[in-house]
Amino acid sequence: MTNVAAEALVGDAAAAASPTGRRAPKPPLPTWRKRERRIGLFAVLPAVLVVAAVMLYPIGFALWLSLNKTNGIKYEFRGLRNYTDLLTDPLLWQVVSNNIKFLISVPLVITAALCTSVLLFEKIRGWRYFRVIFFLPSVLSTAVVGLLFRSLFGYNGVVNSAVVAAGGQPIEFFTEANLAISVIVIALVWSGFGYQSLLLLSGLTAIDPAVFEAAMLDGAGWWKRIWYITLPQIRRTIGFVFIINVLYTFTSLFGFVFVMTAGGPGYDTTTVDYLIYLKAFGGASIGSGAALAVMLFILVGALTFAQNKVFRIGDDD
Repeated sequence: MTNVAAEALVGDAAAAASPTGRRAPKPPLPTWRKRERRIGLFAVLPAVLVVAAVMLYPIGFALWLSLNKTNGIKYEFRGLRNYTDLLTDPLLWQVVSNNIKFLISVPLVITAALCTSVLLFEKIRGWRYFRVIFFLPSVLSTAVVGLLFRSLFGYNGVVNSAVVAAGGQPIEFFTEANLAISVIVIALVWSGFGYQSLLLLSGLTAIDPAVFEAAMLDGAGWWKRIWYITLPQIRRTIGFVFIINVLYTFTSLFGFVFVMTAGGPGYDTTTVDYLIYLKAFGGASIGSGAALAVMLFILVGALTFAQNKVFRIGDDD
């Protein structure tokens, strides 16, 4: 019998022997148990210090910067004025609306990933090779993908060459806001659907094959199996993919925007993370950029919490 089991039996016996039926106070921990706890705390202490140095200190320093007007050398405490100035700046709301426009990429990339993962799960001919090919764009950095699509959709790029060959006129994709956003969305879908496909495929492989066999015996067709078995069974995985894609559109578009449009024309393709860069390094307003970063951090936390509630990621059902 293990020590844990023996302690549990002793506790139950003490509760039964008590006149009130209540569990007696727990006996003090043995010396060896206290020593093990101390050893465990000392073992995790280096990791805690690394997390504090790499995450907690920068977050705290960013909070301090957000309360100051600074160029990195001189500091002038302003309190919450950086936040109020940002909230009353029309540019911020224009940039937030740009991020909302980029959310169109979320259903597109999830649909492409879902179709791809289902086909791979069905093991179509050459599925092993397709799994590698579809994942390759995810290996490329955002800068490389941005340069690739800027070249493809440039004035003398492949797309305009095809338009001219078909008898049309070259299109200025990066001088019109909606066209520029469309090109970035295409780049997002192309570079991200392979990774999302593998995530959804992992959810599909966790489904018990007996469920599909029983449905086939009951006469359920392919579409019914997809709608009534596959999609409900991978609801959590779809929810997780949805969450990371929404967060990605608010926090990780900097590389695409910087390389492809530099936020233009005007501020029509500027995103929140790119605006942080412009304020902190382009305009030497580090305090304002830090305040915007803190606001983005709060927004991402709120979005994550809300989406967890919607998709019930933490539930056991």
